[in-house]
Amino acid sequence: MVELKVITVEKPSEEVNVIMGYTHFIKSAEDIYEALVTSMPGIKFGFAFCEASGDRLVRYEGTDDELVKFAIKNCESIGAGHAFVILLGNAYPINVLNALKNVQEITRILVASANPLQVIVAETEQGRAILGVVDGASPVGVEDEEKRKERKEFLRKIGYKL
Repeated sequence: MVELKVITVEKPSEEVNVIMGYTHFIKSAEDIYEALVTSMPGIKFGFAFCEASGDRLVRYEGTDDELVKFAIKNCESIGAGHAFVILLGNAYPINVLNALKNVQEITRILVASANPLQVIVAETEQGRAILGVVDGASPVGVEDEEKRKERKEFLRKIGYKL
C-alpha cells in the first residue's frame, strides 16, 4: 500500500531560496557545510537531512539559527530517508550549486528555488520517498518580444550577462 502526501515547504520569508535533494552518508552534514561556507564568505544558511539508517535522526548544520530551525522542520515534515533541505538567507542557488554538485555524498539535486514549493511524498510500510517537487505555478503563456527584451536587459543590469 502506498499513501501520497503533499508537504508544503515552510520558509521564514519569501526571499529565502531552498535547495533540496538526496545525500547518502552522515559525513554529508559537515561536507555540505564546508561547501557552502567556502563558496560564499558570510553566507547565511540552514541545512538538515534525514538519516535513513542507524540512529535515523535529522542531522543539521548552518550559520543562521532561524534558517536551521526551518530546515529541520521541513525535514521532519518530509521524512524521506536521505532527503536534505538547505535554506539560503543571503545567497542564491547560482552562488552554491556547482560546489554542492561536487560534494561526493550528494546523489541528486531536486530543486533550487525561492518559489513556493510542495513536495510530493509517497509513504509505504518501510518509509517515505520524494516523488517530485512542485515549484511555483504553471506558465500562463509564452514570452513576447517585449518580455524577451526585458529578460535580457535584466540579466545584464544585475551583472549575470555582459
